[in-house]
Amino acid sequence: MRRQESLRIFVEGGGDNHLTRSRCKQAFCILIERAGFADRMPKFTVCGSRSRAYEMFSTACGLGEESLLLVDSEGPVSQASPWEHVRIRQGDGWVRPPGAREEDLHFMVECMEAWILADMAVLRRKYGQRLQESALPKRRDVEMVPKQELLAGITRATSAADYSKGKQAFELLEAVDPVVLRERCPWAERFFAELELRTRA
Repeated sequence: MRRQESLRIFVEGGGDNHLTRSRCKQAFCILIERAGFADRMPKFTVCGSRSRAYEMFSTACGLGEESLLLVDSEGPVSQASPWEHVRIRQGDGWVRPPGAREEDLHFMVECMEAWILADMAVLRRKYGQRLQESALPKRRDVEMVPKQELLAGITRATSAADYSKGKQAFELLEAVDPVVLRERCPWAERFFAELELRTRA
């Protein structure tokens, strides 16, 4: 196993703006620290688009760097293999890079907001009485909520406070309770379990 300092996570998010990419990186770093990795933090590279994240991850694999890829699935994951999902998904056609392992690809599921919805306490603390909870998806298995339904629900529920991915999303993400996230989201549990394995002293 390579040294933990070499582990890098290529993550989708932040768009094309340097400030929002920086804010995205900060949010993920805080979340990971709060999950118990403060003394063994991986390095985050926030890539903007998911295709760019895949390209950068592929380059790192070609250089023999130990890396993980964290992206939205952009649709229901019906395949047992995450690499098979991105290979056959229309618009992707991603091939697992040489040197990459099955355990290197991770999903926030259809979109990052699934991780936010997993911990309702975060939304309640942020928006208080302004939160219209009736507008949020009701499914307990938040990973199964379609992307458009999830985004529309959060937007409607927080309309009085003007929720947007570029503003409040990262503030909410960093406040998510990692314990709750891992309990409610099997894909998140898979990601954190892999982090524990890769950063073990």
